[in-house]
Amino acid sequence: MKMGQENGKMDPFEMAVAQLEKAAKIIRLDEQALEILREPMQILQVRIPVKMDDGTTKTFTGFRVHYNNARGPLKGGIRFHPEEKLSTVKALAAWMTWKTAIVDIPLGGGKGGIICDPKKLSPGELERLSRGYVRAVGEFIGPEVDVPAPDVYTTPQIMAWMMDEYEKLTRRSAPGVITGKPLELGGSKGRGDATARGGMYSLREVAKRIGLDLSKATVAVQGFGNAGQFAVKLVREMFNSKVVAISDTKGGIYSKDGFEFDEVLEHKKKTGSVKGYPGAKDISNEDLLELDVDVLIPAAIEEVLTAENADRVKAKIILELANGPTTPEADEIFYRKNIVVIPDFLANAGGVTVSYFEWVQNVSGYYWDEDDVYEKLDKKMSKATKEVFDQSDKLKVDPRMAAYTLSIKRVADAMKLRGYY
Repeated sequence: MKMGQENGKMDPFEMAVAQLEKAAKIIRLDEQALEILREPMQILQVRIPVKMDDGTTKTFTGFRVHYNNARGPLKGGIRFHPEEKLSTVKALAAWMTWKTAIVDIPLGGGKGGIICDPKKLSPGELERLSRGYVRAVGEFIGPEVDVPAPDVYTTPQIMAWMMDEYEKLTRRSAPGVITGKPLELGGSKGRGDATARGGMYSLREVAKRIGLDLSKATVAVQGFGNAGQFAVKLVREMFNSKVVAISDTKGGIYSKDGFEFDEVLEHKKKTGSVKGYPGAKDISNEDLLELDVDVLIPAAIEEVLTAENADRVKAKIILELANGPTTPEADEIFYRKNIVVIPDFLANAGGVTVSYFEWVQNVSGYYWDEDDVYEKLDKKMSKATKEVFDQSDKLKVDPRMAAYTLSIKRVADAMKLRGYY
């Protein structure tokens, strides 16, 4: 096991810094700029006492990381997870900095989290924890400062409580303090499927570049959460591609005849898993990654495509809707094999882009139709995809490095103009 690894996986922040340094070398980034970008600007760790339903008080640890705001207010989700670590939050804040830059929206990167198991909390306890977090970080967030959003195990309802608590603290209406809210409280239309839909726009542009007809393409989707479910639904609706494999945490299913989204969703609701779907062959999550398909969509967890299995991957395009599904060693193998990877912080940037649209609507007080949201998202994702793949061709580097070089330069240019170095 290498230094900085845990359970065989690389420390997430060390990986983020390694990627930053590799990209910085390619574009010969000024060492002073690199020194600023190696660490977050600000790290806040808080303790949140919460009165539990049984009358006891339990104290939770929370974080908010401000990575870089040279391009605008900070943006990034809040995660509720029993194994939350500061290293993960720092890495995600860094990646959010590059993600907002790659789709060229005027925001920086931040991230937050609380070490907790929301599944073990009652609705009342969850509300008190959510409000307690806002009281603890209230001075560090705001529509012009830092705009949180939902992430792992957080929901529009949790965002509603947080917004309400912030408004109580500041004694003013401030819907732009947080995104991913319910529509009734200033949420944006089109937010629910934004991550997957943004990925579809990117997939369409890359398929055109390599001459792949998506209407004849076969697709495998690993993960059947929000992003995975919408990926299965949209790849059928938008391109009429055939989804031949789907998996969740309990395993996967395969059928050469393909699956219909509604039927698989119904089966999962009834049984708790896609496994055991009538007429399909049960497969493992590992098997799914190595199927002979045109498009592979990892939409579950990190580091599933590694040096161990990359040589057996047969897909022509890998659309990373999950964060960090591919290790650096696997990236090199895919680039050598001409397998096109649409990197995570481009592929899944639809979510933060529509969060940005929500913030714009909140601060302007003017709300858009769903078609307007989708049209604007398409424009942003198509432009960003073209820029990344043009950069990949120009520098002769894999698409992930191309995306990094573009993003980092944009952030560094903003810092230079502000006089940071």
